[in-house]
Amino acid sequence: MSEHDVEPRTEREQTSATVAQSAKAARSANHEDGAQVSTDSTPPGIPDAAIPELVIISGMSGAGRSTAAKCLEDLGWFVVDNLPPALIPTMVELGARSQGNVARIAVVVDVRGRRFFDNLRESLADLESKHVTRRIVFLESSDDALVRRFESVRRPHPLQGDGRIVDGIDAERELLRELRGDADLVIDTSSLNVHELRAKMDAQFAGEEEPELRATVMSFGFKYGLPVDADLVVDMRFLPNPHWVPELRPYTGLNDEVSAYVLNQPGAKEFLDRYTELLQLVAAGYRREGKRYVTIAVGCTGGKHRSVAMSEKLAARLAAEGVETVVVHRDMGRE
Repeated sequence: MSEHDVEPRTEREQTSATVAQSAKAARSANHEDGAQVSTDSTPPGIPDAAIPELVIISGMSGAGRSTAAKCLEDLGWFVVDNLPPALIPTMVELGARSQGNVARIAVVVDVRGRRFFDNLRESLADLESKHVTRRIVFLESSDDALVRRFESVRRPHPLQGDGRIVDGIDAERELLRELRGDADLVIDTSSLNVHELRAKMDAQFAGEEEPELRATVMSFGFKYGLPVDADLVVDMRFLPNPHWVPELRPYTGLNDEVSAYVLNQPGAKEFLDRYTELLQLVAAGYRREGKRYVTIAVGCTGGKHRSVAMSEKLAARLAAEGVETVVVHRDMGRE
């Protein structure tokens, strides 16, 4: 069983302690020196530079929220699990008062606290009014993968009630639909293990300085389905398939001979040149809109030859343009 499949049972117990500690800290801050501290705006005397960086982790139950949170904790973030959304602005204010000791806060928000979850939209609006920089990371996964994970640990979905696991998953997707649309980063964990998910989180959040734009170039096979977290999808099936060349069939697009075969086909280099130019235009627009992450999915039939070779070349072009790039070959070795 993957570590990020289903959150441990002890998290429900940890939640009550976390909420109690946060509420206690908020009450202490509000009555310090006998003065009432307003949470409606940035308190006087706290410069904007003191406001901590905030990441909100959410997504489907069983999709890996705990692993994502642990990864940020390992990177030095102050992580609070299952905090009621109404307390997020208070948490940020307390971080601002820490004199730089709490510069980065990650909050896990999910439907386990359903009554509190309804306050999330108000909290996000409150943060925006205070000019707090926040990012939303949404963990996604396919229904089949989620069902397998819940069944493997013999636990019910938190929203299934007297119904089936799939009923709970459907209800959760509907509740999270709007939040997923607002997410800055969507990670599909359907085919990821713990280490691969941690690598994705490290790629996005490791390092002291954030690049302007980070890209994930993902090769995939159309016969295995489209990546649900793709922002852009491009099809390499217009090129001849090395699968039908006996001496190339056993290898992948990482092989020099396969790569040369793909890139030397009519239209391949022209496509690479023009698509790179298109991505430069798109990247400039993403930067203007404040979008920090983009996933570019490059597909072929099986995700072994053409998409792999082109993904490697495309990632190299993006890196040369100053875009921090990670390459993922989703379906390579799956055949």
